[in-house]
Amino acid sequence: MSSSNMMSRYHDLMIRPVLTEKATMNMEERKYTFEVVKEATKPMIREAIERLYKVRVESVKTLTVKPKPKRRGVFVGKTRSWKKAIVKLVEGYTIPEFENLR
Repeated sequence: MSSSNMMSRYHDLMIRPVLTEKATMNMEERKYTFEVVKEATKPMIREAIERLYKVRVESVKTLTVKPKPKRRGVFVGKTRSWKKAIVKLVEGYTIPEFENLR
């Protein structure tokens, strides 16, 4: 498999960074939050972060965000469920793309 296919696979795993107030505050502790595909496992997420951002990962925590009930007038529905990954980096590593967000 070529290196461009490998990088594409890693990009497909990571949907987007989560940039909430709490996630931004966690960046000071070297913890970065991402939305990932539901089928992603911790080893897959670790490898993707290490290859995409050229950092060392200390730990990965995952959780499934459950749907919340929402209402728009008489229409009742739910938000979608999604998987969140909180990645802690080894001391001395940061992701430069996120540094200007703090």
